[in-house]
Amino acid sequence: MIGRLNHVAIAVPDLAAAAQLYQGTLGAVVGAPQDEPAHGVRVVFITLPNTKIELLGALGDASPIAGFLEKNPAGGIHHICYEVDDILTARDHLKSQGARVLGEPKIGAHGKPVLFLHPKDFTGTLIELEQA
Repeated sequence: MIGRLNHVAIAVPDLAAAAQLYQGTLGAVVGAPQDEPAHGVRVVFITLPNTKIELLGALGDASPIAGFLEKNPAGGIHHICYEVDDILTARDHLKSQGARVLGEPKIGAHGKPVLFLHPKDFTGTLIELEQA
């Protein structure tokens, strides 16, 4: 059901500093910051030959990233995103298998529908699915 790895998301306390670290130190191609108010985050995508890294910063105090950073002040891996052919078919299949789907699909940072799966159902890892 899952397709290619779309991105690995890393929550960071200072988005500009993290972007500069990837660009200056690692020589990566770093995109411009973009606000995603529906998700409570500001993101920067780093393009790699085979996938992307998504740096996540909190967009306001109610951001889920703010809570993550309270528990992990230095930041860390927040979630892994896999592509699926059809987000609704994937959602229905996962629910039929007993997986906890967190909410309904929303439009994500790439302009495509996404949804999240409860980390307790996937070996402690928050999974994002994005329609390919």
